[in-house]
Amino acid sequence: MKSLFSPLPSNTKTIVAFLRITVGALLLYHGAEVFNQAQIKEYGQWNAFKNFSSPTLLPYFGKATEFLCGLLLLLGLFTRIGALVLILSMAYITFKIGHGKFWQDDQHPFMFLLFGLLFFFTGPGKWSLDNIIFKPRPKYTTYK
Repeated sequence: MKSLFSPLPSNTKTIVAFLRITVGALLLYHGAEVFNQAQIKEYGQWNAFKNFSSPTLLPYFGKATEFLCGLLLLLGLFTRIGALVLILSMAYITFKIGHGKFWQDDQHPFMFLLFGLLFFFTGPGKWSLDNIIFKPRPKYTTYK
């Protein structure tokens, strides 16, 4: 009971890892639409893309970005770089395509943006390839 009211963090790395893996899986799910040509063609019909010479180019790019960022977050590989790309992509979707109406219409992209900020500033947490690959190695001591 005492820990419930404590201002100190509790299992932060585990919670961040759980959130990272869950958000990565959700992004993979949404980004997998990059392989659905009919869905991308439907996105190309949106008013935000109609004026482009290739109206399906940005939806393809956006869905590929979601898929790649989802994969990076799920694996915990280059987490901060993936989070930064996610932040930029979701900011574009929220504020340019959705006109900043995140209180009513574009809550999902805005929440992904917020999760991107979380992972950018906290890192991957536990259970990540970043922790394996970029783990600080002990320095060898030289004897004089």
